[in-house]
Amino acid sequence: MERENQFIGQSGAFLDAVERASRAAPMRRPVLVIGERGTGKELIAERLHRLSTRWGEPLVTMNCAALPETLIEAELFGHEAGAFTGATKQRIGRFEEADRGTLFLDELGTLSMGAQERLLRAVEYGEVTRIGSSRPIRVDVRIVAATNEDLPHKARRGEFRSDLLDRLSFEVITLPPLRVREGDIEVLADYFGRRMGAELGWEAWPGFADHVAEQLENHPWPGNVRELRNVVERAVYRWDDWSNPIGHVVFDPFDSPWKPAPMPSVKAHQEGDNSAEAPEATTQLDEIDDLRAAVDSYEKAILEHALGKHRWNQRQTAKALGLSYDQLRHAIKKHGLTDAD
Repeated sequence: MERENQFIGQSGAFLDAVERASRAAPMRRPVLVIGERGTGKELIAERLHRLSTRWGEPLVTMNCAALPETLIEAELFGHEAGAFTGATKQRIGRFEEADRGTLFLDELGTLSMGAQERLLRAVEYGEVTRIGSSRPIRVDVRIVAATNEDLPHKARRGEFRSDLLDRLSFEVITLPPLRVREGDIEVLADYFGRRMGAELGWEAWPGFADHVAEQLENHPWPGNVRELRNVVERAVYRWDDWSNPIGHVVFDPFDSPWKPAPMPSVKAHQEGDNSAEAPEATTQLDEIDDLRAAVDSYEKAILEHALGKHRWNQRQTAKALGLSYDQLRHAIKKHGLTDAD
């Protein structure tokens, strides 16, 4: 595996998925990899290839969602010169490129029904026919496909071929999202942080302040490992004091007081701008059973965030929060905060 493509994690759910991929790798059968965006489906596909007997042959990748429907079949199966407008010369498809190797089909759920039908024949008979040709070509390709969609549900609704799903699901590896991988956020954040620090020439790795580590643990990570890597590397890159723990992290790089406001929709005008936010806010308020503790906790979180953002420059922090210097000092003392935190 290349340095960029290492598996980092210690949670049972994650290790189980990796172990299943290792066991399936020597098999010649198709494998379906399922997981949310950013969970590492490409890494599992590469592991399946590298640990198989085909490791010395091509690993060909195709993102099915990256091409318009009219070009997907030509990309997969190739075409003859003059097969359609713009086909000025013969071209082999991804199946022929991956002959004796592995073909990784990412975003499988976006394939059109016509492409699914031709893919089924290729999987079932080991033959492909270029567009514009009547002569089938024998290929020896192992299929690894990935998706973040519920393909059985799509099959029941007639949006995905059930027979193709049966052919591709000899083994199904479902990757756990980062939010359920107990202990892995800390491990991954430390790994990405140290690597970024080394890239920046830091003399030592200071780690993360306690409140930042807590923020990382509590974030839902909808983008999973890919999002975590971006957040950590951004925090390290923006933190110019390697002698102190990283005290500030930005989860949304687009967050700014000057960012363009979204155009209000017609539905929002009809229902009111706050209609979508009200249920969530109400739910959070219903969970409060100790007002003083809730207020103190919120105040402490604001202080930690602002102090980290301003590198513990208390005068700048006080100005940003609309406090006097003495008021900020009192609040810091009240919550027992130090720059080491």
